[in-house]
Amino acid sequence: MELRTVEATRYVTPLREGGSLPGLIEADDLGMYVLKFRGAGHGLKALTAEIIVGELARRLGFRVPEIVLVNLDPALSKAEPDQEVQELLATSGGLNLGFDYLPGSFDFNPVIRDPGAELASRLLWLDALTLNVDRSWRNPNLLLWHRDVWLIDHGAALYFHHNFRPGWKPADSYRFDAHDHVMLPAAGPLSNLDVTSQMLTEVLELVPDDWLESDGIFTATQARAAYLEFFESRLAHASSWLNDLEAARAARV
Repeated sequence: MELRTVEATRYVTPLREGGSLPGLIEADDLGMYVLKFRGAGHGLKALTAEIIVGELARRLGFRVPEIVLVNLDPALSKAEPDQEVQELLATSGGLNLGFDYLPGSFDFNPVIRDPGAELASRLLWLDALTLNVDRSWRNPNLLLWHRDVWLIDHGAALYFHHNFRPGWKPADSYRFDAHDHVMLPAAGPLSNLDVTSQMLTEVLELVPDDWLESDGIFTATQARAAYLEFFESRLAHASSWLNDLEAARAARV
């Protein structure tokens, strides 16, 4: 199964949140999408992380807005009066990444609405697995829509891939500080989620080959093998970082 590809037909408005300046666009399927640009921030590495973590989360039962590939014609920049946005559109021709727009959604605050211990524990574990350092109480990257919690913004996860180099191997451990995680106060006892090699392989196949080859270090096949090796190593050492999560949780009780 592949991600759907749509054609951007109209740039609606910038969403001035965070440093990557995502925008709201309309596509040829008449859908509205939050567009993340290949020309912004960490570029294709961030978009790759969005696909891998978002689609893994979906397979683990979390709610994630539909992820689509968005073909963008840089000519759309000519109708945009904002110079910053115009330059971003002009340098992001080709495939970008879109997320189904959830109209009427708003930031989820677990202090105001209890997420439940199960959801909190599962999400804390997922973020630790994927090294998602960007889900703090200051910036939860969670939306409430139709009374359900939806996960967004995973571009800062999998930070190890910014250090890919020939001969790269996963480390035995990675830094992940759970003390500021938005779900830590609500989490119950933690246990491993059922992440399978087949699940990971399916998710990695969703990333376009040229995105994986963009840094000139790995072929697409080698890059997928590197990500899979990271996950397998991370899961093999799960008892260690799970203990760290439990210690952080116990300190909050």
